[in-house]
Order: sequence, then structure tokens, then C-alpha cells
Amino acid sequence: MTALRTLALTLGSVAVATFATVANAFPIASSGEGASVLVGGTSDIVATYQGNSASFSNDLYLMWDGAAGKPGDDGNLSNDVFIFNNHSSAVGSTVNLGAFAPGTELEFRLHVNNTDDDFFTGAASRNPDSHAHARVQANWEPNTTLVSFEDLFNGPFDFNDLSFSFTNTVSSVPEPATLALFGLGLLGLASAKRKNKR
Repeated sequence: MTALRTLALTLGSVAVATFATVANAFPIASSGEGASVLVGGTSDIVATYQGNSASFSNDLYLMWDGAAGKPGDDGNLSNDVFIFNNHSSAVGSTVNLGAFAPGTELEFRLHVNNTDDDFFTGAASRNPDSHAHARVQANWEPNTTLVSFEDLFNGPFDFNDLSFSFTNTVSSVPEPATLALFGLGLLGLASAKRKNKR
């Protein structure tokens, strides 16, 4: 009886693990809640749709300043640039957004068709529920940033509702590994300075 119970528990664990893998068979940014997407160089920005597991239909837009003719929030959502829909766009499809000045913030808007809510990359204060609705993971792949959105007002925040990546972009918030290296560098400088004083 014990052997059968052990086998049943093992099979149950394998089934749960398999379901979890299938449920998220696309990348989800692991860090960077509330971070912004910044242009990293002079090459074109190419967006790639990575997938979703959302029941709601979501449209992704690049916020566009119509008067200035460049990325930005001019308060007019009708001139934003459509990029992907999480249900009708094919995983792996790409959109070339063009080239912009390095350091320019690219603000993205997720429009939830089912609820008519809009959520934005960047600070939580941009969103109607004052929560960060996007994770921006810099260096997900070389020279590529991964962004994952949450489409539910007040969460829960699993960021699995639309994932996309961009070439030639960086995050406004340093990754933990970068912060750790920076901290070690500061410690090294402080240690060297102490030695010189002696």
C-alpha cells in the first residue's frame, strides 16, 4: 500500500510540474517591476512577441507624441502605435519600431479589451490602481530587454498576460547583479583609500 501511495504522489508531482511548464511555456520577466524601457543605441528597435497565458484580450501599444513625432505621452491614446495583440499575434512575430535617440524612454501601454483598462510600463503612479503592471528585465538575452505585463486591476501580479522583447533597449533600473558588482567596486575603493591613508 505504501509503494502505491508513493507512486501516486510521485505521478501527481510530475503532473503538476508538467502543467506548470506547459502553463508558462513562454518567458516571463523575473525582475524589474516599475522599471522603464530606454533606447540603448542608434540601431532600430525590433519588438518580438514572446507569448501569454491570459484569458483577456490585450493590445500592446507604443505611446506616441503626435505633435513631436516621437515616442512620448501626449495624452492622446488614439495616435499610439499598435504592436501586438496577445491572442491574434503569432508567437515570434516581430515589429520594427525604428531608431530613436539613445536614452529616450519608450513607454508602452497595455489596453485590456475586456475591461477597457490601460496599464503602462514605468512607475506604478502611471496606472489607475497605483501598482506596477510591467516587469522590465534588462539583458534577458544579449542586447535584449524582456517586458511582461499584468492585465488585472489590483492583480494578482503574475505578469503572464503579454510578454515581448526588444533589441537595442535597456532598463532604467539596474539589475541585482549589476548592483552587486557596483557595491563590490565601492568596497574595493574604500579599502584602497584606507590603505593609502595608513
